[in-house]
Amino acid sequence: MPTQWFVIHTLSGQEQKVKDSIEKRLKTEEMGEYIQEVLVPMEKVAEVRSGKKTVSTRKLHPGYVYINVMLLDDNRRILEKPWYFVRDTPGIIGFVGGERPIPVTPEEIAVIKEQISDSEDREKPKVNFEMGETIKINDGPFLNFSGVIEEIEPERGKLKITVNIFGRNTPVELEYWQVEKA
Repeated sequence: MPTQWFVIHTLSGQEQKVKDSIEKRLKTEEMGEYIQEVLVPMEKVAEVRSGKKTVSTRKLHPGYVYINVMLLDDNRRILEKPWYFVRDTPGIIGFVGGERPIPVTPEEIAVIKEQISDSEDREKPKVNFEMGETIKINDGPFLNFSGVIEEIEPERGKLKITVNIFGRNTPVELEYWQVEKA
């Protein structure tokens, strides 16, 4: 019987605790043959606090943990040992799908894992911006100026902003973390 990915609904803020608890109990309760991997998808986010750029992690799906587990037999019936092992973990509300959990497709897991690996290379801004939005510059030579977003380049993490300097509109290119919503 192959393992499949399932989603566990957890109490808010308990995702990492649930993951650690399952991984710790795996060895003591000899569940290694059933459970392959436990995943809490995270991404790096950048923001500016008091003039300094800080990078932190943010959960992609708060309140949910992914688990690669052999939960169903060949007749699609639930195997009791892994079912109760996961259900009895503190902080878990239950499987998504309730008494009949639905496996996550391999394609969906591939997309989630790709998001995680992309995030390791570069951080995302904590705030999402929109075209035509007025923002305030909080870093660099145009500190405390306001401008309007003309172009957003998410792959480069840059914004093209029009700033009014000495009565003239001047285009400026800044990184996400150098601005904040006005």
